[in-house]
Amino acid sequence: MVATCFFSQSVTVLAGWLLLSFGSSATSQIEVTVENFLRVLTGRIPPSTPRSKRLLSDDRSNILIYMTGHGGNGFLKFQDSEEITNIELADAFEQMWQKRRYNELLFIIDTCQGASMYERFYSPNIMALASSQVGEDSLSHQPDPAIGVHLMDRYTYYVLEFLEEINPASQTNMNDLFQVCPKSLCVSTPGHRTDLFQRDPKNVLITDFFGSVRKVEITTETISLQPDLGITESSDKEDWMDEELTEPLKYAEQLPVAQIIHQKPKLKDWHPPGGFILGLWALIIMVFFKTYGIKHMKFIF
Repeated sequence: MVATCFFSQSVTVLAGWLLLSFGSSATSQIEVTVENFLRVLTGRIPPSTPRSKRLLSDDRSNILIYMTGHGGNGFLKFQDSEEITNIELADAFEQMWQKRRYNELLFIIDTCQGASMYERFYSPNIMALASSQVGEDSLSHQPDPAIGVHLMDRYTYYVLEFLEEINPASQTNMNDLFQVCPKSLCVSTPGHRTDLFQRDPKNVLITDFFGSVRKVEITTETISLQPDLGITESSDKEDWMDEELTEPLKYAEQLPVAQIIHQKPKLKDWHPPGGFILGLWALIIMVFFKTYGIKHMKFIF
């Protein structure tokens, strides 16, 4: 699965959302390929492309790019049919910077040897996080016994658990995000890169990327909005619109992430540590020597 979204820091807060996932409704509208992904990032798309399939960002937009799937040293697979390399990704980010398509960019990748994907980045204002170092595997979390597969990866599990506690007024910074999945939990070694980012991570709030904060520009001037006289509507259409507006609006069913990430893994059976067993044997031998002496050793062996 590859997900790309951005939250603009201008008046237009959420200007675009692209979700490319295997088997989702988006795949029937946008073919999931490396070329299409790069075209959306760089803006190299046909003029007929609707706004809902564009990344409408500018030089005041903070962009979050999250990628997960099977990968290796310097590449990430797209549905096991093609790959995107770290060089292609780095060049796409440079094009975005040259075209003034972002202000700051946060890149997160959850895959095997994920740190190799940000090694080639060279554009400014990019902060990158990965679930594993070069030469390491990124492991999955607890399986679902009903379907027999793992629900998500370990790194994604603990990042989502961390983000569940974030609210719009939170003062949590990026340094806290770097620590959400230590090696004791992830098994792999998560990494991050901040040398291209101009701000200190401790001064970068999580809500700068994982939140929608509008910056409103106040003006004292009066703005007159002129109606579009070229559009006329019949009375039948007006009646139909009135009927539609009276119907209650509902949100689509969302993925129950809160339920998934709070599932606790099955507790392992307790086994005494090796040092405990060794100490117990030593105690038994000491008691035997104290009680019977060394002359009875032959009855043991």
